[in-house]
Amino acid sequence: MLPSPHLPKSPPCSTIDHFTLGHHGKEEEDLDGGVEVDPTLPLGLRREAMPRHVAIIMDGNRRWARSRGLPVRSGYEAGGRTLRKVVELCCKWGIKVLSVFAFSSDNWFRPKVEVELLMSLFESGMQEDTGIFLSFKKKVVICCLALITGKTSEYLRQLQRTIRCHSSLPKVALKAKHGLIEPSDIDISLMEQELQTNCTEFPHPDLLIRTSGEFRISNFMLWQLAYTELFFAQSLWPDFGEAEFLKALLAFQQRQRRYGG
Repeated sequence: MLPSPHLPKSPPCSTIDHFTLGHHGKEEEDLDGGVEVDPTLPLGLRREAMPRHVAIIMDGNRRWARSRGLPVRSGYEAGGRTLRKVVELCCKWGIKVLSVFAFSSDNWFRPKVEVELLMSLFESGMQEDTGIFLSFKKKVVICCLALITGKTSEYLRQLQRTIRCHSSLPKVALKAKHGLIEPSDIDISLMEQELQTNCTEFPHPDLLIRTSGEFRISNFMLWQLAYTELFFAQSLWPDFGEAEFLKALLAFQQRQRRYGG
């Protein structure tokens, strides 16, 4: 596992969904010992160079709705449909882990009516998509449950029980408080073990995609993104489709990852 930078003194806690996705299809050797084109992948995409873990900041839902004279809810609903399509593409193309930035701790400062709207959409989305989670046999990690209360919290916990997903919260401070570890025991290795993404086989994203033309990571997975390749898409999240996802993956496969070497 690669070394990571020091955590900020007070890292923001965000709600992140992680999907561990199945691997479909493979390249086959031809009679001459060469490698045939994988028929399950779009032309130009190489299986051996596929990012194992893709993270996405799904930005632009509100702007998408306002530009069309629609209520904000319509933007988030359209964004939910885009997410389902991206999940299906990840399964189809063999991406192992997908992490999406669903709700930031900063989002709690938005107008109350909008926060309530987002929570209601989480609830309805979880009810509608449980069958999808089961059919794809994905692992879902719902982080920072302690920050979410009420009916939404109950839906999240029910989803955990239904699909055997995992909840993760930083535990290092509590372990030190209760004498389970010494402060001197806290090092990079221990912090790595407590990362929200550590339950997956590939906790560090290979590729981060942010939509809507913004060029920042907005406190998303600050530790895990230390060596991640970044791709900034111009389209608003509801408009992000297969063509732009493919563009991001092709750009990733053309890069040389040196990890500081």
